Amino acid sequence: MSSHRVDKVERLIKEEVSLIFLEKLKEPEYGFLTITNVKVSPDLKIAKIYISVLEKEKRELVLDRIQTKTGFIRTELAHRIRIKFIPELKFFIDDTLDYVEKIEGIIEKIHKEDGNKADN
Repeated sequence: MSSHRVDKVERLIKEEVSLIFLEKLKEPEYGFLTITNVKVSPDLKIAKIYISVLEKEKRELVLDRIQTKTGFIRTELAHRIRIKFIPELKFFIDDTLDYVEKIEGIIEKIHKEDGNKADN
């Protein structure tokens, strides 16, 4: 169960990291990048930041580029928020939308098969 403090820190980190990407890391190779979620450990030492990249073929490249800039992002975050310790930042690709698309495809396929059975 997440505490109110952890939730508040997660929202703050999500907002500020998004702004850092908008203001400081305007790189065209990132494409359409979105911070989808932030999960902070209960001790506030580690922040897992989930990103979504619209172009599937660029995801790993974008993640690699971001990981090389983690120190810069953490430093910028330290200048923007006031907490005792700035958590270690870890970036991950959020593939939730891929999973949703896969499930929708399966459901659509089932509906088509049921429609074909009903026609016969």
